[in-house]
Parts: sequence; structure tokens; C-alpha cells
Amino acid sequence: MEGATRRSALALIGATAGSAALYAAMKSIRHVQPSSYKGPIKLDGDPKGAKVLILGAGLAGMVAALELRSAGYDVEVLEYREKAGGRCWSLRGGDTYTEMGGATQKVTFDGDNYINPGPWRIPYDHHGVLDYCQRLGVQLEPFIQQNHNAYLHNSRAFGGKPQRFKHIATDYRGQTSELLAKAVNQNRLDDVLTSEDREALIESLRATGAHDDTNAYRSSELTSRFRGFGRPPGAGINGAPSASDPINLSDILQSGMWEWLADADLLDHQMPMFQPVGGMDMIAQAFAREVGDLIRFNSKVVSLQQDDDGVKVAYEDTRTGGTLTTQADWCVCTVPFSILGQMDHNLSPELTAAVNNVYYRGSAKWGLEFKRRFWEQDEHIYGGISYTDLPIEMISYPSTGFFTKGPAVLLGGYTWDDAQAFEFNAMQPEDRIKWALEFGSHIHPQYLEEYKTGVSVVWHKVPWVLGCFGIWRDKETHYANAVEIDNRVVCAGEHVSYLGAWMEGAIESSLDAIGRLHDKVING
Repeated sequence: MEGATRRSALALIGATAGSAALYAAMKSIRHVQPSSYKGPIKLDGDPKGAKVLILGAGLAGMVAALELRSAGYDVEVLEYREKAGGRCWSLRGGDTYTEMGGATQKVTFDGDNYINPGPWRIPYDHHGVLDYCQRLGVQLEPFIQQNHNAYLHNSRAFGGKPQRFKHIATDYRGQTSELLAKAVNQNRLDDVLTSEDREALIESLRATGAHDDTNAYRSSELTSRFRGFGRPPGAGINGAPSASDPINLSDILQSGMWEWLADADLLDHQMPMFQPVGGMDMIAQAFAREVGDLIRFNSKVVSLQQDDDGVKVAYEDTRTGGTLTTQADWCVCTVPFSILGQMDHNLSPELTAAVNNVYYRGSAKWGLEFKRRFWEQDEHIYGGISYTDLPIEMISYPSTGFFTKGPAVLLGGYTWDDAQAFEFNAMQPEDRIKWALEFGSHIHPQYLEEYKTGVSVVWHKVPWVLGCFGIWRDKETHYANAVEIDNRVVCAGEHVSYLGAWMEGAIESSLDAIGRLHDKVING
């Protein structure tokens, strides 16, 4: 009965107060959990010189290399690219990127400007990533996820005019909480709340919803302290403020903008969030300083064969075109399943079925450099994200370099919708940028005049992964086989974790895989 009552209360909160309130309620009763990282791994026991071959020098591969070498293993890493990091990747001025199909982009960003095509933020509870950053000396700075002065934009609502996040958030919260207060006053919640709870709830709704003494949300100095004033407080003869007018709840509901309000309340988007100073690949570079001597770069694996004695791998030297082979006692395969599935291998039928069960989400990102920080200078937006129903889906403003002059780079769009990503996949890079500028100009009219240069990455055309992150068709059936040690091979990476698409998933997967592998080596 208690469980049913609790569910009823949660349902009503969600219906009347919105997803943000519902999420907060769920969090309070432990329906969501953070990363499970417990600290540095301990691999006790002598492996007696056993050799481990690691496929892929992304974060999962380099974590495995670092920890296995420390435990006494002979370690070799094969990496397709010319540098380490995998999807932990940044593009800067002077870089060149060639996608599948041969289109090449020369990045011409000014100075230290950069864009992260892959991971671009670190949640505070991704303890594994943060721990390795501290251990390896990677300097971090805050990443601003939510900015109340950023925009929400629906091309079919409010005449296509963007609305400030704070206006939609405050007015939605105020008016939905007013509805909830009315339901309480009408005794609609008597079956789930005690009289003391009802009294406390009304009081809390009045405070959080900016209600007046009658529990109404309306234009006032109080509501304006949350959503902004019509005329801000000033000084002198005309210094007195004037209240702003709330947006009608029906207009907010019909706009669909409420769907973005809870994004920063998701556990992996809650503040504080972090980013490496200078670009996400600072993490990759830090790992490479530790294990770079173990990595054979420009090595495209074409065959993975195993028997009861060990593994044998054939790979192409992408610079010379020659084919080489190497052998080891064990293999940690961090290659994305989108690539592994195309290799010649003799993995078990169970693991093969798991590999074939995963597809990779399409995604597109744009790094757009503008002549000046107009979002700060003209619109007072310092960091955070604006959301839109247009195909670019969002604009993220830099969380560093505030108030500086000269060019700066925006994340000019990030779409993970497969249908939209496929459309961008079909375009040449210059056309993708044209569309990003066109869509972005609906939010910032300064776009076209202030644009300087840009780069775009569509992840289905990224040669070393062919997609942004792994998606399981039937995880319940195949996941256990994917993480099991398959004779001499064990897989690791974000795709074989429950933290898919995050660096934390890659790190935790790697630690789990090598922990079980080490146990097998030591104990049989």
C-alpha cells in the first residue's frame, strides 16, 4: 500500500509540477544512482610475464595498458590512428581531419580555440574520469551546463522568437505549482498526504513557485525576481523597477519548450560539471605520456584469431600498406563493435551475436568560430546551452575565456537523432556548415555577419568508429556474453557498460575487464 501511495504521489507531482519536480522526487527515494567507481584497481599477484595485446588506444585501451603494465604484464597496444584518445578528441587550428568518403577539412581556428567532436563535459559523479585526471595531472575547470539567460526556441511557437530559459522555467514552475496548490486546497490529495504534509506542501509551493498570499502566480515584484523585470532596478529618477508579464501556461505547454527544462536535472547533467583546460584531449594526452611507448600507431587490425594458447592478430601499417602480425597470451579488445564486426575473427558464436546486436548512433557536431563573443556582448549569455527544435538541436557557449576579445568558438550544433544525422551525413562539410549557420541565425541573427570559420564532424563518417556510441538492440539477451571472457579475449569500452556514450563507461568497463582477466591469469 505504501508503494502504491508513493507511486500515486509521484505521478501527480509529475503531471502537475513537471519532469524536473518528478526527477527530484525520484532522486530523493534513490531511483537513480551515480557511477559505481570505487577507486584505483589493485591487481595483486605475479602474472609471470604474461603478454596482453590491447586493441585500441582510446581511454578504455589506455587504462588497461596503464594498469596491466603496473601489474607486471608485457603490454602491446595497436591503434588505428596516428595518435591516442579515440573519441576523446579535440580539433584545433592547424589540424586536418579526413572523413569517410575522402572529404578533408583544414581547421583554421584562431589561437588556442578548439572544439570537442566527441566527449565535451564530465559529470561530477563520474569518479573514474575525475580520479584519473587527478592522478595524471589533467587540469580541470567548470563546464556550465545550464544558463538561465540562454534561449529555448521552437520555430513554430511565439512567432519563431527565442525565449529566455528563465522566463519559460519560472512561468512553468509558477503556474504548474499553482495548479498543484489548488488541488491540495480542494482536498484532491487527502489520500496521499497527511494534514501536516498538505500544510508544508502549500508553504513550499508558495516559496518555490513565487506565489502571492492567495497562492496565485501573477505579475509582481516577487515573480520578477525569478524571471527578470520588465524594467530592471536602477538608480536616479527612473530607477524604480517594473514587473514583467508571465507567459501564459497554455502557450508554454503548446510550445513544447517544457521538455528542455529538466535536462540539467538529469544525474549526469547536474552541476557542477567539468572540462579539461585546453580541450578534452588533454585527458588522452596525459594517458599517452604514461603509455605511449606501448602503442603502435597507424595500425589497422584486420584479423583477430585465438586458440587455447593465445591470440594472433594481423594488422596493416596504414603508412606503408604492409601487413604485420603479433601474438600474445591474452587480448583486451576495446575496438568499437561497429569495427570489430567487420574484422576477420574466430570469436565465439555468442560473442559474435553480441557484436552484431549493437549499432552505433548517428551524430553530428559543429565547431563554429565567430569574430567576437556576441552572445556575451549583445545578449549576456556566459556559458550554458540554448535548445531548439531545428535540426542542430542545441548551441553550447564556451565556459571559458569570458569577456575576452577576438574570435571564439561555439558548439554550433549537436544532434544525436539518427534521421537528422543521416541527412547531414549525406552532405559535404561546407554544406553542413551552411545549414548550421542558417539554423543558428534563427536564434542569433548575428550569426551570418559574425561567422569566421568552422568545422563539422558527422560520426558515421569517422573512420575509427563509424558512429557516435553503441546502442543495444537487445541488451538483456546479449550483454552478458559481450562482457564474458571469450577464451583468450575480453571486450571493453563504453559500448559494454551501463554508462554508454560516456568516458566513465569506457573506464569502468576497462577496469572490470582487466580485473576479471587478471583473476583468470593468476587463479586459472
